[in-house]
Amino acid sequence: MSANETTHRAAWPQADQHRAESQAGCAEPKMRADARRSRARLIEAATAAFATNGADAPLDDIARRAGVGIGTLYRHFPTRIDLQAAVFRSQVTNVCSQAEELITAGAPEQAFAAWLRVLAAYLVTKRGLSRAVMESLGKDSELVSSCFMTMRETVDRLLAAAQEAGVLRPDLTATDVLRLVHGVAITTEQAPEETDRLLSLILDGMRAQPSPGGTLRSPGEPPPDPRARTPRGVPDGEASLSGTQARSRAGGSRRECSGLPWCALRRSPRCGSGGAGLRVPSETRRAP
Repeated sequence: MSANETTHRAAWPQADQHRAESQAGCAEPKMRADARRSRARLIEAATAAFATNGADAPLDDIARRAGVGIGTLYRHFPTRIDLQAAVFRSQVTNVCSQAEELITAGAPEQAFAAWLRVLAAYLVTKRGLSRAVMESLGKDSELVSSCFMTMRETVDRLLAAAQEAGVLRPDLTATDVLRLVHGVAITTEQAPEETDRLLSLILDGMRAQPSPGGTLRSPGEPPPDPRARTPRGVPDGEASLSGTQARSRAGGSRRECSGLPWCALRRSPRCGSGGAGLRVPSETRRAP
């Protein structure tokens, strides 16, 4: 903290009160119109400064960017963490409000994909702001908790709409989405040109998977059991044929196994599969 910041902090004994207000949820405090405009300019300037120079950007520079004096800045934000918390809250509110617009304007899949890019752009520009807020206020503070819940509810709405439309995997959760996008933001901090390509790959993996018949599985429909596959050499739909039928369709010639289901044929030593000792009953064999 600079000497200038220390002086101004001492001059404003209501710092603790302002900090309590900043933790009172993800909503801006009420104030007069002119004060609200000054506050909005300061938050906008601080957002740009934090994105460029990190969460420790000089407060004097932020006041100049906003076109106000440093005293005005400290009247609204007596400490650095007060300003950081206000920017954090403002960014979350802005990101979530864009989701509402996308839900109204487009199809569920397009709204979901577009908002993921909005979220990634927000995460890339944080540059340590979230860490600074959580270290100062605590991850369980009302501000952090309420903003996280607002973000989570937004993801849930977008995700539920896309899953209901059958375009996203039914097993995808909001936590999955937030973790994946956060991972992209971290790994592309030094290579932002890769962000869109990685998000496209993630979106491909999130899409509903086609069923064996070539159609998309409906929401809630479980994926096919990989163990329930048609035996090798037998066309789809013929796994339940009798032994003779199955072997003849597959090009086999051992007719002595007639009458047994294919699963028994695969386990029987008489059929050359080296099974666990299952033998063909004598009454099912045919005379040569």
